[in-house]
Amino acid sequence: MTDISPAASEASRSRRLIWLDVARGVALVAMAIYHFAWDLEFFGYSEPGTTGQGLWKLFARSIASSFLFLAGFSLVLGHYPTIRWRPFWKRFAMIVAAALAITIATWFATPSRFIFFGILHAIAAASLIGLAFLRLPPLLTIAAGVFVVVAPQFLRSAFFDAPIFWWVGLSSANPPSNDYVPLFPFFSPTLFGIALARILKDRDRLGFLAMNGEPSGPSRLLAFAGRHSLLVYLVHQPVLIACVYLFALVYPAPGADPATAYMANCTQSCASGQSEAFCTRFCDCTYQALNAQELFDDLIGGRLDPATDERTGAIASQCTADILGGQSPRP
Repeated sequence: MTDISPAASEASRSRRLIWLDVARGVALVAMAIYHFAWDLEFFGYSEPGTTGQGLWKLFARSIASSFLFLAGFSLVLGHYPTIRWRPFWKRFAMIVAAALAITIATWFATPSRFIFFGILHAIAAASLIGLAFLRLPPLLTIAAGVFVVVAPQFLRSAFFDAPIFWWVGLSSANPPSNDYVPLFPFFSPTLFGIALARILKDRDRLGFLAMNGEPSGPSRLLAFAGRHSLLVYLVHQPVLIACVYLFALVYPAPGADPATAYMANCTQSCASGQSEAFCTRFCDCTYQALNAQELFDDLIGGRLDPATDERTGAIASQCTADILGGQSPRP
């Protein structure tokens, strides 16, 4: 089984860069920790929205960035100065197939937040686009990476709100998904990885990543996982979910307070396109209005579809208008 990154370097044919495998292994461990926390939240053992905000949100973005950085770094090791097309397309096809499997599985498991452009989709796209940067001067690649980071601050537009453009990452608000890793800004770690690998390879400074012989102890386990990272990625989450599910059968999570759950989910969904202050007021306003019109219990119980019910749309519009107009929100 191959690894997530598109690495197949000249160095690996004689002396594999073990510490690169270890780095992938560390990223996999971090990913498993985050997914375990997400599973606990999904089954009700932690507050709704816990893993989508604060340090958990930063942790998730750091993990995604590390995988994409390693993908860019490995792209140089495997395909610079000459692109090895057959190994590249083989690896690319495997990643795309795995990404499609994730999309299909999450479409059935969580249709309202299915993964349409997650980390595997991003790695596939970044690897393909990254080929254009392999021979460019590293400083130019770094500049492109900086642009990709800052572009969402001034290029977001309603033009990109159509679902066909969601993968770009420039829509006015982030679409719902359990794993959303759009090109802007997440192509930047790949570009930074390409630039660093080019600098080190041009100066023949990659030796520090190699190791004479096989690693021992934890490093061996991490390196093994890193060499088979795609397999680990596909298997670990079903295993974790199964473990938490079996635990929940014996020790069910206590029921969450509906009001707390609503506020947490509302705030998390709102935060993708609005400020924290706005979202706090908006969610409180809609909660009060739903209760005033005796709609809250139907919403929580699934007897009311907010996407089609005109009353919930009117509440959201009124609360938005009141907040933006500087008035006290009216329930």
